[in-house]
Amino acid sequence: MTKQRIGLIRVLTTPDEKLLNLHGELVMQYFPCFDVVSRCIPDQPEGIHDGETERIAVPKVLALAKEMEREGMDAVIVSCAGDPAVEEASRSLRIPVIGAGRAAASAALITGLPVGVLGITKIVPEAMSRILGKNLAADAVPEGVESTLDLMKPEGMQALVAAGRLLAGRGARMLVLACTGMSTIGAAGILREKTGMPVIDPVRAQAAAAWTVLG
Repeated sequence: MTKQRIGLIRVLTTPDEKLLNLHGELVMQYFPCFDVVSRCIPDQPEGIHDGETERIAVPKVLALAKEMEREGMDAVIVSCAGDPAVEEASRSLRIPVIGAGRAAASAALITGLPVGVLGITKIVPEAMSRILGKNLAADAVPEGVESTLDLMKPEGMQALVAAGRLLAGRGARMLVLACTGMSTIGAAGILREKTGMPVIDPVRAQAAAAWTVLG
């Protein structure tokens, strides 16, 4: 069977091929029918972690998405929960464009449970907030985490677990990870174990969305 080709865009600029390809490897692990090509946008070594870094990333993501379409990809995944340039690319490209944030938030609605959003920005990404609506019970940022790089430090996971428990105390009965860097460190499984709540992983959610859309 011919595999469908997915272009996956990382918003963290990195020369580390293993780190660059990690999300794509996960997508192919979840859905072996995909062949994923991963690329990162230039000049953003700390990724996207606030409004300004998202603003400057948008044209870069859009340009890379168009390039991937020209190369014959069947779909493009923007592996960032902020969904930078997803709306713009969806209007410009003829192939599906999937954002991690939209995919994760949509998956969380299946159960109808109150949702706690765990991210690295002070404000919940707009698309996630809009999709979750009244199901959004609370949100939190792990203490000391300002960018995706902080998640990779030893204390990053401890801060994540503490924030997850905080959200449980605020009424959340399900967690949604609003940073794909949390997928990089395998946070979902640990948070499920430590909090006892279901956890939506954005990389897994974007993979499932691509599989659903492409059939």
